[in-house]
Amino acid sequence: MKNMPTDPVPLLQALIRCPSVTPQEGGALTMLAAMLKPLGFACQRLTFSAPDTPDVENLYAELGGEGPHFCFAGHTDVVPEGTAADWTFPPFAGHVADGFVHGRGAADMKGSVAAFVAALTDYLSVHGRPKGRISLLMTGDEEGPAINGTVKVLAWMKEQGRLPHHCLVGEPSCTDRVGDAMKIGRRGSLSFIVTVTGRQGHAAYPDKADNPIPKLARLVERLSALEIDRGNAHFDPSTLAITSFDVGNPAGNVIPQRATLKFNIRFSTAHDFASLRALVAGEVEAVKSAMGGVWETRTVEGAEAFITAPGPFVSLVAEAVERETGVTPRLATSGGTSDARFVKDYCEVVEFGPTNATIHQTDERLAIADLHTTARVYRRILEAYFSS
Repeated sequence: MKNMPTDPVPLLQALIRCPSVTPQEGGALTMLAAMLKPLGFACQRLTFSAPDTPDVENLYAELGGEGPHFCFAGHTDVVPEGTAADWTFPPFAGHVADGFVHGRGAADMKGSVAAFVAALTDYLSVHGRPKGRISLLMTGDEEGPAINGTVKVLAWMKEQGRLPHHCLVGEPSCTDRVGDAMKIGRRGSLSFIVTVTGRQGHAAYPDKADNPIPKLARLVERLSALEIDRGNAHFDPSTLAITSFDVGNPAGNVIPQRATLKFNIRFSTAHDFASLRALVAGEVEAVKSAMGGVWETRTVEGAEAFITAPGPFVSLVAEAVERETGVTPRLATSGGTSDARFVKDYCEVVEFGPTNATIHQTDERLAIADLHTTARVYRRILEAYFSS
């Protein structure tokens, strides 16, 4: 352990240099295991499969025994780099310049992984093995379908009797500066596909056709004016975003036979999939009753909303963030989904990591100062957790 660096910068550079674009492992989990084994961690590689999806490699690493079990969860897979020539520095070089570490995954979320390994190294060098258990759950499937990753590792952990008591997910949670936000929940996501079928016809004879476009346009009008809720103490008002209105019609003199609408609802814990399906069904029925047509509604489930209620664990993380950054973190639930949606079924979970300003962008990068700050926060969380 004495040869392990406590500086997260070289650790992050090494991880970035592993081109682990979903679903390829790219050497990232191998590299991470090589960082953890000298610290005394037992590392297990877990590969899961499912029909019509790529096999995914995951890593579970564990140190310690009986007592409180703290898990750090995250992912080493990254989104594609796009056009490499558009980057200032090669996307998988881990280049350091101008106070930043540059590269795909620097912020989302290899920076958090490197910061936690550095924090672990520092913590263990002072305190030794924890009076309890520290584990890392690392997947290569967060940026992909999320079928063969965290959700299956958690099921395996349950079978093995290794479920944690508390979990910290290292997703980049902050907006303007490290410490300004931690996530104690996430909005739910449910997508709808509504198709109206009419009768095709010549544009010069609309009376001989049954145009589905005005019917669907009326639904768009109703949905756009819909107030789903006004939010609550931990969630902003739920939102509905129209994402597509398509008739598949290249001709200007033909009334199409069908029109399809797509929209997405991001919602709070005041709703669930069933209540939102019922809400949309009521809006569809109102238009159908007034205008007729053959209607079909399908849904694509993202995730239900959830929240980790403020309590001792939330307070522990918030206090660690504030003491290291001087900022009181906002208890946020914004953003898209994360693998915390799976963890919440087994234990309390909170998300904290560096700023998310450049995630998934060309020239993704992470400030070295922010990387060090994140590592200090993680060490303080470990110290507080195993001393409380």
